Amino acid sequence: MKLGRFLVPRSLLSLLALMKWGCRVSPRAECEWSRHLRLGRGVTISSFCKIKSSDGPLSIGAGTQVAPFCFITSHAGGVEIGNDCLIGPSATLAGNSYRYDDLAVPMRLQDQVSRGIRIGDNVWISAGCVVLDGADIGSGTIVTPNTVVSGRVPPNSVLQGNPAKIIFTRR
Repeated sequence: MKLGRFLVPRSLLSLLALMKWGCRVSPRAECEWSRHLRLGRGVTISSFCKIKSSDGPLSIGAGTQVAPFCFITSHAGGVEIGNDCLIGPSATLAGNSYRYDDLAVPMRLQDQVSRGIRIGDNVWISAGCVVLDGADIGSGTIVTPNTVVSGRVPPNSVLQGNPAKIIFTRR
């Protein structure tokens, strides 16, 4: 399917996404249409997003909106985004990392590791946030702008900072 990325017009791919999943994918988004990709009904992927799913499972739940300039990549551990989430402009979700324990070998030549990313339902990831491999964000959480998330976050938390810290819990 990688060859199809260059041969099939993006507007046709947008139409196919609408027909297959009932979702809107901008013709200006760069989306890898692999067997690993699953989009829920009503998903919106805006212009200039880059969605890479050829290396591992990537699922985006129903009603989720992905704003412009987002980058989402999955690897063996996968990326799972729940229903009704908001992902703000320029957010990055990177579902892999590199090993770096062998000082004699450049990091780029060491193995990649992938624990995956899990995001619950009704999560708001604001503009400029980075969600790193191994993150598990509970449902109802709000991640404030430019926050870096790398671990487990309980439901209904509000996160801020680098590294992310819980600043209060929604009730």
